[in-house]
Amino acid sequence: MEQPKNNLKIVADKKRARMILPNMLTLIGVCIGLTSIRFALDGRFELAIIAILFAALIDGLDGRIARLIRGTSKVGKELDSLTDMISFGVAPAFIMYFWKLNTLGRFGWLLCLVYVICVALRLARFNINSNQEPSWRDNFFEGVPSPAGGILVLTPLIISLSGFNFVQLNYDLMVPAFFITTSFLLISKFPSYSFKKIVIPRKTTIFLLFGIVLFFGLLLIYTFNVIAISAAIYVLLLPISFFHFQKIKKQHENDKIQDDDDLEDVL
Repeated sequence: MEQPKNNLKIVADKKRARMILPNMLTLIGVCIGLTSIRFALDGRFELAIIAILFAALIDGLDGRIARLIRGTSKVGKELDSLTDMISFGVAPAFIMYFWKLNTLGRFGWLLCLVYVICVALRLARFNINSNQEPSWRDNFFEGVPSPAGGILVLTPLIISLSGFNFVQLNYDLMVPAFFITTSFLLISKFPSYSFKKIVIPRKTTIFLLFGIVLFFGLLLIYTFNVIAISAAIYVLLLPISFFHFQKIKKQHENDKIQDDDDLEDVL
């Protein structure tokens, strides 16, 4: 007697199975970003910033995990942009509005709107440019990425929680300045390091692991101090990345001119 076939499958194929993990991480990032708004609404700004950090950590992991297990997909790409929009666009804007911008009236709300729109434009441009062929430009972003933008607009709040405000800071001026500057950097073509293709020699791997453990250890103990210092280091890296980009660009242009001259000599 012929046995009946079991056609019930939880997952249709291995490709779809590999897509589940990175997409689940992305959806968890959405939940964490929305939860940060809840914390800010309750006035628990420390937890709101920590939630944004967790969202940034997940944002850095989901794409790498998807590429590692070959589980990339168009759905995952769209979900990643949605997560970035919520976690690094809407959530930081609401956090800063509940903390300081609501005291500025309509101007404070206008700054929130402008920032969120710039994040949306930044993500739309990134999705278009990501379809291009690999090149040396992949080592740089066009403008500041949305996770970094989310941390930058939160920097005044982070400084106030870190204890680094040894001098009296005027947050009524500082917060709008950070919002305007970050919004401009998001939509500009200012080159910033992407840190995607860093090659680590095998001999220095152990020192890299030690540095990562040390960083996260300090982050657990001196959370807001480490975040404030990290934000300052990132800002200092922006002019360095600009001049580095210009140097590499000029070098490639000279190589192209040399190749064209060699072709003309042959012809």
